[in-house]
Amino acid sequence: QVQLVESGGGLVQAGGSLRLSCAASGDTFSNYAMGWFRQAPGKEREFVASISWKGGDTYYADSVKGRFTVSRDNAKNTVYLQMNTLKPEDTAVYYCAAGRLLRTVLRGICDSWGQGTQVTVSS
Repeated sequence: QVQLVESGGGLVQAGGSLRLSCAASGDTFSNYAMGWFRQAPGKEREFVASISWKGGDTYYADSVKGRFTVSRDNAKNTVYLQMNTLKPEDTAVYYCAAGRLLRTVLRGICDSWGQGTQVTVSS
């Protein structure tokens, strides 16, 4: 399994941008599809974005499509989530996750999870 550590969260005004990073260690990073998920207070965790092993396939939740971009750098063992035009409803703890298969990562079935990073968007 890989171990995952997220960073890059913080407080931003509505309309602003943040880039989250998730650094992986342990197993071979390029063997894993990666996903980003988020959980707002009082709500269930929800899928945000995912990316295939080599980065050729990406998927997004409808709520972030056109505003967020997921990417990865396998040489740096890191996956990113660029978040633009942030809205107050994007406020949540953001988690990255790794899984062997993209189709299971999309469903939130993952082998490893990070500890999360808080994103707060003020209005």
